[in-house]
Amino acid sequence: MTHRTGLGFDAHRFAVDNRPLKLALLTWPGHNGLEGHSDGDVVAHALVDAMATAAGLGDIGELFGQNEPRHRNADSLLFLQQTVTRLSEAGFALVNAAVQLIGNSPVVAPRRIEAQLALSQAVGAPVSLAATTTDAMGFTGRGEGLAALATCLVTRINQDQ
Repeated sequence: MTHRTGLGFDAHRFAVDNRPLKLALLTWPGHNGLEGHSDGDVVAHALVDAMATAAGLGDIGELFGQNEPRHRNADSLLFLQQTVTRLSEAGFALVNAAVQLIGNSPVVAPRRIEAQLALSQAVGAPVSLAATTTDAMGFTGRGEGLAALATCLVTRINQDQ
């Protein structure tokens, strides 16, 4: 099998403190941040999960567990870069990925291209980003947090593994 797909999901509630919002590797001024052991970037975390599952590496919790003090408030850029390295070590390369952000705010459209570029540079492959609301249903619809769903395609680069 030369190609595999991966699926990832992440969700976090909005933080009650003045934590900055990190989303798709960007800081979003004027918005409350998300709770989480690291920076709470649901877009990046869902993408990590998608890449990890595609290569059979587990999930973000296994790769970057909450029991690791070094991951406390960590920048998700590091998680993405380290996951790409682990993909390569497992004999895979990312072909492309897509991430869907689910929530009411922030409005992604004005910064979508910037976010896609940041994500694509971080993983070395095209990443598309879209956003949707849930028409006021569920925790994202009530403005309590954000969720993201990611999918990706990886290809085997080392046939010996």
